[in-house]
Amino acid sequence: MADYSTSECMVARAARELRDGEVVFVGIGLPNMACNLAKRTHAPNLVLIYESGAIGSRPSRLPVSIGDPALAQGALSVCSIPDLFQYYLIGGRIDVGFLGIAQMDRFGNINTTVIGDYDSPRVRLPGSGGACEIATHAKRVLIVASQRKQSFPEAVDFVTSPGQMPNGRKRAELGLPGGGPRILITDLGVYVFDAEDGELTLTERHPGVGIDQIRDSIGWDIRLGDDVSETVPPTDEELRIMREVLDPDHLFLKSA
Repeated sequence: MADYSTSECMVARAARELRDGEVVFVGIGLPNMACNLAKRTHAPNLVLIYESGAIGSRPSRLPVSIGDPALAQGALSVCSIPDLFQYYLIGGRIDVGFLGIAQMDRFGNINTTVIGDYDSPRVRLPGSGGACEIATHAKRVLIVASQRKQSFPEAVDFVTSPGQMPNGRKRAELGLPGGGPRILITDLGVYVFDAEDGELTLTERHPGVGIDQIRDSIGWDIRLGDDVSETVPPTDEELRIMREVLDPDHLFLKSA
């Protein structure tokens, strides 16, 4: 097994969450890497949809933005953003949505709007974009993020995208149709959201990462699963595809 970086471990682990034939709303960055890795390994029939309107994209190279022309080449369709959101996302046709965070609480509520008070914030962030709609309507949501204590507070400063318990109420009570966040993959470990109460639960720690390190990097007493296993590292083939095919110029990944 070759040496690998933290980001390569995150991408490989995220790719393994995707099943062949699923329809995935893809973001740029590590989620984009994960989807294209899955498509080149165990899920060749994965349907990639990008926010710019590319449906069934088959990029010959890794796109660097959602407006990259490579997304249109070979795509099944290219439509307007309103059509994409109305007919595919709100229409219930998206199996998996990827999201990032600025802040996230223990129930998967995501903040990408402000840090601090809304009317007088310390930092004003980009906002929702399509994240709120993805969190609301996708059948399940995967979150990929670096784990830092300031990014995982006890309570977020603003709920941009709903998790399993937005404002203390279950999704079903609020009429949210999608499944919400199901898994969080960080640079330290892998977490799922408990089926009963929606709380984040650690199930895997990455090789070389200790439980104390994980606890010190999150803003509450993290719940541990019954059997916290060690994440399976990237295979040699996964590393080859990431380094030689998807990101040979190291735009997104840093090799070990």
